[in-house]
Amino acid sequence: MVLHMVEEAEKPVKQENKIVLFAKDLVEFVVVTFILLVVIRWAFGETRSIPSGSMEPTLQIEDRLLVEKISGHFKKPIKRGDILVFYPPPSVMGGDLKNDPLTLLGRWTGLPFFPYEKALIKRVIGLPKETIQVRHGVGVFVNGALLDESDYVKEKPNYDLTVMGDLREGRPTAEALGASKPEDPITVPDGHFFMMGDNRNNSADSHIWGFQDESRVIGRACLLFWRPLGPKHRELQH
Repeated sequence: MVLHMVEEAEKPVKQENKIVLFAKDLVEFVVVTFILLVVIRWAFGETRSIPSGSMEPTLQIEDRLLVEKISGHFKKPIKRGDILVFYPPPSVMGGDLKNDPLTLLGRWTGLPFFPYEKALIKRVIGLPKETIQVRHGVGVFVNGALLDESDYVKEKPNYDLTVMGDLREGRPTAEALGASKPEDPITVPDGHFFMMGDNRNNSADSHIWGFQDESRVIGRACLLFWRPLGPKHRELQH
C-alpha cells in the first residue's frame, strides 16, 4: 500500500520535470535563434524584396535579392554603379531611425512580426565632390561628362536638374551640407552619394530628396535569387 502511494506521488513530479525541461529547451532555442539571426544579419547580409518599379528594368516588383554587408565591414569603397540598400534621409522617413526595443529587434533580426523601417534601393550615380547635372531627354552628366547608362537605364530623364535650386525636398539638407545658394552647382558633399533609380522618370531619389548619407547604407545588392513568373511566363506553361 505504501509503495503504491509513493509511485502515485512520483508521477506528477516526473510530469512537472518534463514540462520544465521542455520550457527550458524552448527558451534556449529561441535565444540561440535570435542570436544567430542578429549575427548573420549584421556580419554577412540579409534578404530584401523589391516593393516598387523604381529600379526597372534591372529589378522588378517582388524580386528578392541578397544584400551583402561583408564589403562594408572591410571598408571596401563604394563605386559608381553599385546598387545600395539604405535608410533614406529623415525627411523622407518622416523622422529618424527609432531605437525602441521592438523596432531594434525588427532591424536586427528582420522578423516580419516586429515593426520595421522603410529602406530604399537605388544606384550610385554621384560620388563625393563630384558635380551632377541632369538634362531633359539627354541623360546624367558627372563632372561635365555624359554617363553611358545604356546597359541599365529604362529611358532618358524627362526633367532638368542643373543647380541646387532644382532639388525639391532635398534642398534644405543640401544647403546645410555646404551649398548656401540655389544657383550653386550640385556638388556631392563628403560622406554622401547621389542616388538614382534606373527607372528615372518613376523614381523618388536624390533628384527629389538630395544627398544620401553613407552612414545610413545597409549594404550592397549582390545577388538576385528569386523572380516571380509574370503573366506571359504563366501563359507559356499552359
